[in-house]
Parts: sequence; structure tokens; C-alpha cells
Amino acid sequence: MSNPRPILEVRELTKSIDSGTHRVEILRGINFEAPAGQFVAIRGPSGSGKSTLLGLLAGLDFPTSGSVFIDGRNISDLPEDEMALMRGRQIGFVFQSYQLIPTLTAEENVLLPLELIGDYEGGRERARELLEGVGLADRMDHYPVQLSGGEQQRVALARAFVSKPPIVLADEPTGNLDSANGGHILEMLLELNRREGATLVMVTHDAELAAQADRAITLRDGRIVSDELSSRAEGAA
Repeated sequence: MSNPRPILEVRELTKSIDSGTHRVEILRGINFEAPAGQFVAIRGPSGSGKSTLLGLLAGLDFPTSGSVFIDGRNISDLPEDEMALMRGRQIGFVFQSYQLIPTLTAEENVLLPLELIGDYEGGRERARELLEGVGLADRMDHYPVQLSGGEQQRVALARAFVSKPPIVLADEPTGNLDSANGGHILEMLLELNRREGATLVMVTHDAELAAQADRAITLRDGRIVSDELSSRAEGAA
């Protein structure tokens, strides 16, 4: 039996920018695939291209060459209106700085992706279920300023999964938290990911965090220098 088509495919992806008199190569021929449900950690030193790669996977930027496929569809040259719908339906986001709307309650922040894609029907029950799942049943009507950093990131986790996206992208999701809160957020993220079955791609500097992934991809100078499955993932293959 053939393997199912990967949910995420990256083919010969490059990104470069002109900087004064010379051209800066940020990404140089990135290739990888990820199946549904896999947790992929992307590691590398500052300047290795991690955040640029995540932005290209999200369709927030355009590659210089190469392609990103989500569920078999090339997103690299979609018009912006189609890309916005693709992001809303297919991709969840968790940012280091939470990115909550300050004038919306926790529940309203979670509902925002559904509102943006016109799929509000039944969303309130889904939002409440997710907020309860991350321990915020009694904080749904609170605004971000009334929540701690850890609580704000829990709202962001619920928001990332509310539209049941097949892919969740996380950019240093514990970077603004202390170690205790960071560990708690990671546990919740992994539990949500297991339960929802999304492919999780996470940029991180944290070696211990990356060690919990099914797979660790390491970038250096815009290239993949290692791509390793964990022993757990190998056993499940």
C-alpha cells in the first residue's frame, strides 16, 4: 500500500533579499515533507532562516523560488484573497508574543479565525470547549490585559485549533514565559495536537523542547544540515 500524500510539502524553497550592493541568501534549497499529525521542531542558531521558513509555510511571504504545498495545493503563488482563506481554514498560529486583540475577550479572540472565514456557526461551543480544555473556563469573559502571560498564551493555543486546521505553526511559543509556565504551555500544546491530529511545525531554540518532537530539522546558513526522527517516531513508523 502506498503512503498517503503528505499534508505539507516543501520543494527547493529559496528566499533572498537585496541589501544595498549585494544579495542576501536567507534560505537555500529547502526540501522536506510532513505527514498528518507529525510534530516537527525546526532548530538552528539566530540568522539560520527559521522564522523566514515559518513565514513562507504560512503564506505570509513569497519565496524567491520553489514551492510550498498544503494538502496538495501549491500556496506559493496564490492571490492574497485566496491565501487569506487558505490560512483561515488550513493553518493555525501560535506566536511568541500571543498576538491577542486587546479589545476582545478571551472567547472572542478564540472565535476570531472562524469569524474571518465566515464560519461562525457552532463556533461558540467549540471555543468554550477549547478554553475549558486549557483551564480557562472561568476566564472566558476576561480581556488580555486581565490575563497573565501564561493565560494569554493558553488563549492563543485555543485560537490556533478552533478551526480544526490540518497544520499548526508555532514560533517560539514558550519564548516569553518562565520555565514553569513554558513547560505547562508545551504540555497543553502537545495534548491539543495529539487530540486534534494536526501537523505541528514549531520553531524553537530550546533543545529540550525539540527533543519532545517526532522529528527535528536543523537549519544553518539557510540550509537543512540534519533531519532526524525521534526514537518514538521511528518506532511508530
